[in-house]
Amino acid sequence: MNLEVNAIFQIAGIGIIIAMIHTVLKQMGKEDMAHWVTVIGFVVVLFMVVRLLDNLLQEIKSIFLFQ
Repeated sequence: MNLEVNAIFQIAGIGIIIAMIHTVLKQMGKEDMAHWVTVIGFVVVLFMVVRLLDNLLQEIKSIFLFQ
């Protein structure tokens, strides 16, 4: 349970940092760079979520298939 809470806080932290960087870059007039930072942040969070889903599915598989 502790791992999931840490993962949620990590994802939220990444989102806050990316939002701040995006805002600063947009105010500096570097909108293209701001969009790339947002896309890269999204990909990083997506990989984290996929890893967590894989762990969840492995847990479910081990429970129902008795492996």
